[in-house]
Amino acid sequence: MRNATTVNAEITALLRARNTLLSITTDDELRVERALIACGAAAKYEVRFGDVDTGITSADGTRIERVGDPAAMLEFIRGVPGSRKERAVYVLRDMHKWLADPSLLRKLRNVAKELRVQGGNEARAIILLSPTGVEFPKDAPELKPIDYPLPDREDIARMIDSALLGVSEFDKEGRPLRANACANGTRERVIDAALGLNAREVEDSFSFSLVTTGSKIDPAIVAGEKKRVISGMPGISWHDPDPRGLDAVGGCGELKAWCLSRKPAFSAKARTFGLPAPKGVMLLGPPGTGKSLTAKCAATVFGMPLLRLDLGGLLSKYVGESQGAIRRVLALAETVAPCVLWIDEIEKALAGSTGSQGDGGVATDQLGTLLSWMQEKTATVFVVATANDVRSLPPELLRKGRFDELFFVDLPQPGERAEIVAASLKAFNRPTEGIDLACVASVTDGFVGAEIASLVPDALFEAFADGERALTTEDLVRAAGKVVPLSKTASEKITTLREWAKGRCRMASTPEVASTSNVRTLDL
Repeated sequence: MRNATTVNAEITALLRARNTLLSITTDDELRVERALIACGAAAKYEVRFGDVDTGITSADGTRIERVGDPAAMLEFIRGVPGSRKERAVYVLRDMHKWLADPSLLRKLRNVAKELRVQGGNEARAIILLSPTGVEFPKDAPELKPIDYPLPDREDIARMIDSALLGVSEFDKEGRPLRANACANGTRERVIDAALGLNAREVEDSFSFSLVTTGSKIDPAIVAGEKKRVISGMPGISWHDPDPRGLDAVGGCGELKAWCLSRKPAFSAKARTFGLPAPKGVMLLGPPGTGKSLTAKCAATVFGMPLLRLDLGGLLSKYVGESQGAIRRVLALAETVAPCVLWIDEIEKALAGSTGSQGDGGVATDQLGTLLSWMQEKTATVFVVATANDVRSLPPELLRKGRFDELFFVDLPQPGERAEIVAASLKAFNRPTEGIDLACVASVTDGFVGAEIASLVPDALFEAFADGERALTTEDLVRAAGKVVPLSKTASEKITTLREWAKGRCRMASTPEVASTSNVRTLDL
């Protein structure tokens, strides 16, 4: 992933090469403006800023021209040919919404073309600075788009030093202990916790920690602030991995073994060996079979944070905006890396990208951006995608190379059903002693995992109402008798899904040998 130093050098080179129209996408306006002043100086440009509130100002904030709308700003930048001999780059803030007006977009393109033919002594350029990016028509070559990266480890390390300036503790002899404010291994943990935040958010989290603790930058406080910030962003949320790990998943022996086999591949030793980092896994199967739970548990096994990507939350009615939004979210995941990126029910968000319902717009934009990123990403972002219906999934998403493996998660077998009951009992702090797991498994044939797991709380309600007594096998069997399983209400869909998976997917479950011995039946 490119860092700020690389991008700043690219901006400087583009200005020196007389590119007259750049677009920078960032929600870190102040940090980027400071960088642009340095880039402009390196390219021998005076940097000026413009917005509808302040008009055109110099880098130090001095007003140069009072203009009240974007069209007037563009006219000022255009000027009368030969009337102003200057080398200046104009950084225009928040132009992305105004450019929805076709006439203003046309004016901007015309001005950019005119600036290209001006002499060296009056070279001018325009940089559009916005949090969402500017999407030009595909046949408009004037615009050079740039996604400005979030702070990397070196950037955050410098921010730590800056935040700790003047923060000192003293020992009994009066010697400063400022270094202990972020020492003893804490520094790297703080950097890990801050990755994924923009510069302002990093600085705010450091200040909050210093105020809260009195003199220290606490990685736990910074991580809490990051969780809060990311949870407020559209299209992505921070989830806590399931602390139980794969023990929380009943059955799915092949899938769990595969996840465990991939864990060592994330190590530095594996990189030295020349082993590529695992890309991810696609989990297909009926609803309620534990696909989402596996995503949460995989993050626990790998020891990584878990981010959930909601493609539907990034949709916009404007073609191009969805593409820019998903680029920003994926860049965030790369910055947080190593991490697990969970895309739940991916087929629903991408349904409009193919087939007779293809919209040729936002869903297609998202699909193209996602596929390119999955193919080319170098950061350690392990993608876990789940889908309940493969018929609406684009075939290019499923081909080898996007994911390491495709698993089909079917309805659980008898032994797996017993494991699910045991895991659910453990989740509710109830012992398995005295519960005939095989009996419960026998009466839940055709149930999905979620239906089986729900029997425990349903039975607990009955036990509580009956004098707060201990849970029994009979309670669970009665609860099962009240359930109409998904295998009956959606039997055709499940059959179609199974047929598709044959020869295309690995089975998540380890085959069991059928047995009817030692199974107690209850006549209730």
